[in-house]
Amino acid sequence: MEETARYFDGETGLRLDADLSLDTAAQVLTLCHPALPQGVQHWPLNALRALTDQARTDQLVMTLKAGHSYDSGLIDTARLTVSDAQMIRDITRLCPDLKRRDVAPGTARRVVTRLGLAVGALAMMIFVILPAMAGTMALIIPIEREVAWGKSIVRQMERILGGTEAGALICSSPEGDAALQKLTDRLIQPTGVEYDLNILVMNHEMVNAFAAPGGQIVLVRGLIEAAETPDAVGAVLAHEIAHVENRDSTRGALRAAGSAGLLGMVLGDFAGGTVAVAMAEWVLSSSYTREAEAKADLYALTMLDNAGVTTTGFADFFDSLADIESIMPDLPVYMSSHPETAERADAARSFAASQGQTKPLLTDAEFKALQEICD
Repeated sequence: MEETARYFDGETGLRLDADLSLDTAAQVLTLCHPALPQGVQHWPLNALRALTDQARTDQLVMTLKAGHSYDSGLIDTARLTVSDAQMIRDITRLCPDLKRRDVAPGTARRVVTRLGLAVGALAMMIFVILPAMAGTMALIIPIEREVAWGKSIVRQMERILGGTEAGALICSSPEGDAALQKLTDRLIQPTGVEYDLNILVMNHEMVNAFAAPGGQIVLVRGLIEAAETPDAVGAVLAHEIAHVENRDSTRGALRAAGSAGLLGMVLGDFAGGTVAVAMAEWVLSSSYTREAEAKADLYALTMLDNAGVTTTGFADFFDSLADIESIMPDLPVYMSSHPETAERADAARSFAASQGQTKPLLTDAEFKALQEICD
């Protein structure tokens, strides 16, 4: 059986209407034309591969499988277009591998190598370059933008904790607000702070507190209720103020935003909402470096001492966290990610031994009002 097929060599632009015959005994497709090298080409049936990305369905466009070298006259990029319906049926019947997708030798190794390089580059960005960039940007970002950014993160955090609208979980009462303001003033007036702090109490059982960029600090109801003294609440607040003053929270949020955006571009869905959620979730579960925590602890102890407040409340609070975690292991607990909690409690007690005369941050009545601020 002989028909005419259109041949393209794929390199020189040569286009020929070659005579095409199918030799079932030799299992080859033979092309004949005076312009072909030696006037003939033999395409083995088991090396034929159909090109599927074709607009017309009444034609069969074929090439040879990758790496095939049957005939020195063949060009790897050659294409053959068959229009005769019977010839198409015969080729399809005799070539079971016609629609097979071949993988060139070494492809798997190259894919694995490139994937490894990509993962390495991504890890370098997330764990080395982004932290360095976040540290620099935290120092140059204008405070007014940092404040606005921090407030938006707090609103997002509120949604994550179940607030249906902005401010729905924020607690306030005349007596509770007054107690919180007194506690805050006692801490910051002797030491002084750079930021205009915005300290909120959020109505949730989580035993936690966190700092967002721009002086935004949230004390969660569960933490205030778990504290046995106002000095313990003051110690936690002083610790979070330290993270604000050192811009640890800003660096962490910048890093979380960069990581979320970078991963989003790689994996898909890098919308602003995703980045905002990532930043809020980082703040909720923030774990700073050991160095940052050590600096924040020293800052908090010094702030308490400047305010004439004993640091034993900080140590006692650390101890109470262990009891809370043993009773409610699934409840997020402040600083639960830090295995050196006992060491830090001992450091707070040692510091207290060197202090002079101290006075509680709040009276019993004021502390009770603070603990009931969400009622």
